[in-house]
Amino acid sequence: MPRIRIDAVLIQAVIAGALSFAHLHDLAEAAGQDGWKAWAYPVSVDLLLVAAWRRMRTTADNRAAWAWFVIALAASLGANVATAGLLDLGDVPAWLRILVAGWPALAFLGGTLLVHAPTTAPAEPDPVPAAAPPVAPAAKPVPDVTVERAPEPAPELPPAPASEPAPLPVPAPAPAAVPPALLDHARKLADAHQTATGDRIDAATLRARLGVPAPLADAITAQLT
Repeated sequence: MPRIRIDAVLIQAVIAGALSFAHLHDLAEAAGQDGWKAWAYPVSVDLLLVAAWRRMRTTADNRAAWAWFVIALAASLGANVATAGLLDLGDVPAWLRILVAGWPALAFLGGTLLVHAPTTAPAEPDPVPAAAPPVAPAAKPVPDVTVERAPEPAPELPPAPASEPAPLPVPAPAPAAVPPALLDHARKLADAHQTATGDRIDAATLRARLGVPAPLADAITAQLT
């Protein structure tokens, strides 16, 4: 069996509602609304309060709901203050009789506007766009290098017989022509190698870096010195 929990806030609400209900009844009765009509006035005020509160919780634009909530609250608080000895209930002024007599029509108008007005749902925040993935930097284009193949060296001739005169010496092959673009590229490699190691680049290392034949690497190394 579930235990009954006493809520202090609920008790306060019951006490406030009962006292306000009784004060509204007394004020309506003093203003000339006798019998069941005097009991209908507090019900009308409380229903308008509830309708305004529900409207404020279900719509984004709740200015009208706040206005009717303040009107109903003023009617309830006004009855509490008026019946606290500040007003002679035996001689109610004419303006208060007019307000009490016109309250049912005013409460009906407020309840109709609150219940049948279109509901505007609270605006949802715009979705946050997902962060775009980082764009990889474009690779730098590699300059086209045209490598000219060095001419093949001439084959060595067999030694001539002793009786025949010695043949004239074969001239050494001319150094291979180095394209300017290849020479500039080799110079950059040589500078980088010297910066990194402190020594000048040799022909073997330069050949491995450029991927050229040995004669061409030798010719490039000779032009770099």
